[in-house]
Amino acid sequence: MNRLPVMRVLLSGLLFLAWSGCATASAPVVIVLNVDGAISPGTADYVVRGLKSAAGEQAQLVVLKMDTPGGLDTAMRQIIKQIIASPVPVVAFVAPDGARAASAGTYILYASHIAAMAPATNLGAATPVTIGIGGLSEPGGQPLQDGKNGGHQKNEGVSPTDGVTAAPDTAMARKQVNDAAAYIRSLAQLRGRNVEWAELAVRQSVSLTAAEALKLKVIDVTASDVPDLLRQLDGRHVNVLGVERTLNMAGARIVALEPDWRSRLLSVIADPGIAYLLMLAGIFGLFFEFSNPGFVLPGVAGAISLLLALFAFQVLPVNYAGLSLIMLGIAFMIGEVFVAGFGVLGIGGIIAFVIGSVMLINTDVPGYGVPLSVIVPVAFASALFIFFVAGMTLKARRRPVVSGREELIGGAGEVLEDFDGKDGWARVHGETWRIRSLQPLSLGQRVRVLRMDGLVLEVEPERNE
Repeated sequence: MNRLPVMRVLLSGLLFLAWSGCATASAPVVIVLNVDGAISPGTADYVVRGLKSAAGEQAQLVVLKMDTPGGLDTAMRQIIKQIIASPVPVVAFVAPDGARAASAGTYILYASHIAAMAPATNLGAATPVTIGIGGLSEPGGQPLQDGKNGGHQKNEGVSPTDGVTAAPDTAMARKQVNDAAAYIRSLAQLRGRNVEWAELAVRQSVSLTAAEALKLKVIDVTASDVPDLLRQLDGRHVNVLGVERTLNMAGARIVALEPDWRSRLLSVIADPGIAYLLMLAGIFGLFFEFSNPGFVLPGVAGAISLLLALFAFQVLPVNYAGLSLIMLGIAFMIGEVFVAGFGVLGIGGIIAFVIGSVMLINTDVPGYGVPLSVIVPVAFASALFIFFVAGMTLKARRRPVVSGREELIGGAGEVLEDFDGKDGWARVHGETWRIRSLQPLSLGQRVRVLRMDGLVLEVEPERNE
């Protein structure tokens, strides 16, 4: 009789735990992906894998929390393709306060199902950077003026940060700007956002604050943080792959998905500076191994570094003219050691190396490029390394032979036993050798090696001069 209340308590506890587990399992899941920094191949890998994981877990929503100055076009387009194909609605959220979604970030925001920003954030400046720096500005860095109206083209309903329309001065520049403008227009039309401002962001590099973006219908909502964002999105209707869905954010469970080791590794080696150093480490490691065969470690480390660099270059916008100049510069510096070039080859090699390093990464996107603060020290360190290693190799080749067959011929030795000219034994260079002589020899007599027949040395008595 006393056991019955205890069993009832235990049964009630089990039922409560089961109910809690079911309630937790049925709570909507919101995946949060953090994009902080330049859009890179590593970022694209992280976001794409995160969106696929959210689809596999049947998440209610994915929040793409962004603070980015822009990034590579190929990585940006890879992310956008996955967002458009995602069965889970994606919210691009520019946060926290002070964050931005510039350049590539603006395209990603336009491609998302819902666009949101935190206060004190901004977006825009979506002109292709390589065009804006290469051909759309005057030497002083100011935008080129439009000849039709003296450079001041007013656009009603656009933010006070409007610029002036830049006039691309080459056919390639115009093609790239037009392509970028058409791309962002198509995204704006897909999501029903402000098409006119989207094109201005590309053609005039204009920017907006969060309040201005909401007023111009560039974004859908402003929120202070992710929980505030979810409260505002609860019950909102969103079109996902042609199907109208209603977001249920009540009791949503927020799960932050961090990059795995693969995405982190790709982000590290795809950094232009790291890829540049890996390439040089690979070249110099193999060069050292070929110059001094048998060390093994430099060759193994060099081969691994070079393969990692080649993988990074596969996903980076590499200028192969710059890569060729780097290789030519290294060849010239090596040639200076072996050829009497009076410094011309060495100086030319350093110049070619530096110019090639500057040209190596074919983009001016912020955060993508090898800075001069890395190039100049590496160039001089590379020159010193090559001169040192190649100089040691050349000096070693000029030294007389100290081992092997060639060194034994003409060497001196001491007879270890008396014999009449047939086989005997002698100590030559600290080693015991079987010897043969045409003359009788005695113990302790000095002899000189004439030739080598297999493992037998033919000797003659050493003459005293």
